[in-house]
Amino acid sequence: MTIPSERKLRIAAIALCLVGLGIAASVAATVAAGGIPQCVGGSTGCATVEKSRYSELLGVHVAVFGLIGYASILAATLWRGDLGRILAFTLSLFGLGFSLYLTYLEFWVIEAICQWCVASAITMTLLFAACTTRVVGYFGLDHRKP
Repeated sequence: MTIPSERKLRIAAIALCLVGLGIAASVAATVAAGGIPQCVGGSTGCATVEKSRYSELLGVHVAVFGLIGYASILAATLWRGDLGRILAFTLSLFGLGFSLYLTYLEFWVIEAICQWCVASAITMTLLFAACTTRVVGYFGLDHRKP
């Protein structure tokens, strides 16, 4: 199996960051306007998750952390070279861990599923896969002599 080109991996990571930013911005804007994110299909899971004490961390809505995370990974992905690869990988690893923690809370503590949270967790998982493939496949290649 061949590894996709770094260009394709960067484009995929950029696209995923933009999707993640869209999800986080939508939720953050809805909450900032005093609303509750609505689940597609009319489920009450999003409202239940939003009303839980876990929707905020240190007084900041988790969607804001999503905005910061996706924007940081986007900036690292746009940064060329090994440092950018390592930063994008590290930030996406942290983002994946945070997403897994929030998903755990939804399943086992809150006992409700928010479709926006699931969409963000899937996006972060795919982003982590792209960043990991990029760092594993292309780390150190910038320093090879022609």
